[in-house]
Amino acid sequence: MDELSLRKVPYFFMIDFLASQVEVFQESELEAAGLLIDFEHFSNTGKEIRTLEKEVGWRTYPETLESFRIGFDEVQRNLKFGNSYLINYTRKTPIETRLSLREIFYHSHAKYKVFYKDFFVFFSPETFVKIIDGKIFTYPMKGTIDASLENAAEILKNDKKEKAEHYTVVDLLRNDLSRVSDHVKVDRFQHIDFIKTRQKDLLAMSSEISGTVKPEFAGRLGSMMQQLLPAGSILGAPKSKTLEVILDAEGYDRGFYTGVCGWFDGQNLDSCVMIRFIEREGDQLYFKSGGGITHMSRLEDEYEEMKNKIYVPIH
Repeated sequence: MDELSLRKVPYFFMIDFLASQVEVFQESELEAAGLLIDFEHFSNTGKEIRTLEKEVGWRTYPETLESFRIGFDEVQRNLKFGNSYLINYTRKTPIETRLSLREIFYHSHAKYKVFYKDFFVFFSPETFVKIIDGKIFTYPMKGTIDASLENAAEILKNDKKEKAEHYTVVDLLRNDLSRVSDHVKVDRFQHIDFIKTRQKDLLAMSSEISGTVKPEFAGRLGSMMQQLLPAGSILGAPKSKTLEVILDAEGYDRGFYTGVCGWFDGQNLDSCVMIRFIEREGDQLYFKSGGGITHMSRLEDEYEEMKNKIYVPIH
């Protein structure tokens, strides 16, 4: 990554959750790799309009509350011991749909979409970092609520648990950004985004943090990612101990889910966190989802949030 970005060669990259698997593709290699990408400023899909002529046929089979409780209790035990103060706990849920992963890619609406070899598809609303003319930006997204609730935005902004979670992630990412940039500051705090889905409309809370890339990291995207990963918004804080807790409590391999991917155009970077993620294992599809847990979290609320995030943004 460093070698290509120093030479200003455009490329697409994907890094898994544990940063143990890194895949890099120049634009001419994307098609042969089975990759379809649709970002705000880069797409290799062509602009043909496709009509969806069948029902989505969406069914989910979440684990029971009692099964969810096992990992949740382990997370809470570590929070109470002070090993962490925010832990992102995720699950994998079997799903069924009449759509292929490719069809989900083409018909879902999201800021960032990637389809990879009929292996996975995701439709993420969450930017990881952007680099524009030597400035770096990140937009941590933490806290969601059903948009149909009366005064949903105010409830979300003032919810004690959601607020604590958001403050923690903003602080964590401000600290992360300071590893690779100077003059780090929070430009916008607790901004509310609207996310439309077939199942229900959601509001999500995000903030904007920026800095100026340090000279020693200029043009070195790989070195920069090493400093920033795993992404704080889908891990928790402090990072190293929280990662141990997650690996123990979740009991499954996240793989590329909650990793990051991005497009470098030769000068600027746009990247995202790989969430809202469907993966194929043999003949079975799984949707991976979860949320941040603090000592104030209630079991039933976190279980509902995990289930609420199992959706396709097709409308």
